[in-house]
Amino acid sequence: MSPKLALQYLLPHRLLSALAYKVARLRWTWFKNWLIALVIRKFGVNMAEAAEPNPRAYPHFNAFFTRALKAGARPQPESNDMLSHPADGKISQAGPIKNGRIFQAKGHDYTAAELLGDADYARLFADGDFINVYLSPRDYHRVHMPWDGRLTETLHVPGRLFSVAPWAVQAIPRLFARNERLVCQFDTDFGPMAVVMVGALLVSGVETVWGGEHIPPYASKPIRRDWRDRNLTLQRGDEMARFNYGSTVIVLVPKGAVEWMAMSSEQPVKLGEPMARRL
Repeated sequence: MSPKLALQYLLPHRLLSALAYKVARLRWTWFKNWLIALVIRKFGVNMAEAAEPNPRAYPHFNAFFTRALKAGARPQPESNDMLSHPADGKISQAGPIKNGRIFQAKGHDYTAAELLGDADYARLFADGDFINVYLSPRDYHRVHMPWDGRLTETLHVPGRLFSVAPWAVQAIPRLFARNERLVCQFDTDFGPMAVVMVGALLVSGVETVWGGEHIPPYASKPIRRDWRDRNLTLQRGDEMARFNYGSTVIVLVPKGAVEWMAMSSEQPVKLGEPMARRL
């Protein structure tokens, strides 16, 4: 095992992520300006498409990291039968859910039941499909609805906070089913749709438009919340959640619901681009 991989198991994940949470909200002008400038330079962040293009205008680093885009920067598909990509990033993997299992990387997979934290709910996606999109530090970090849906439940699943960088995905077994995550359950006109917000080392904050911050606090046991009485319906393209720092979003759909566009691992995608055709 390499030293870098060994550290993933040895580091105090939650402590480091809690510290990063506080640092990202420091309002020391010199510090937040320095950190924002460093990230823009290191990762090539395109501020021209941000609603606020002036990096110094953000009150702290997290405000910059979760910045809004200019109106019209990510148009939805013209066709009304197309599901759209939920986020900017790269496709980690996409494909069928085979025998209840989701492919992670060569030599690694995990079950839909593990990921979703609910074996009964996972059965609704038997022989269905999934897509996993990795958000890098340069990307827009808000997640939007790929299709119209009514929120039914959320399940906060406790876990580790391993890195979700490509090298870690290749090396750590069942990574996405082990990390802390928020499972958002929706009813749609093709059946259930799950959107899973996966936390990661230093980037573990998850916030939704309907419930505010869900993570942190970190959970010691699963936390299920029923939202049916709120009648919360979001349309394709609506903002649904954001990462306070970035991570990975996984979308699951049932068998026969959609026909996927041609996609491959590591393919860059943009929010709003066509992802699949509704059957």
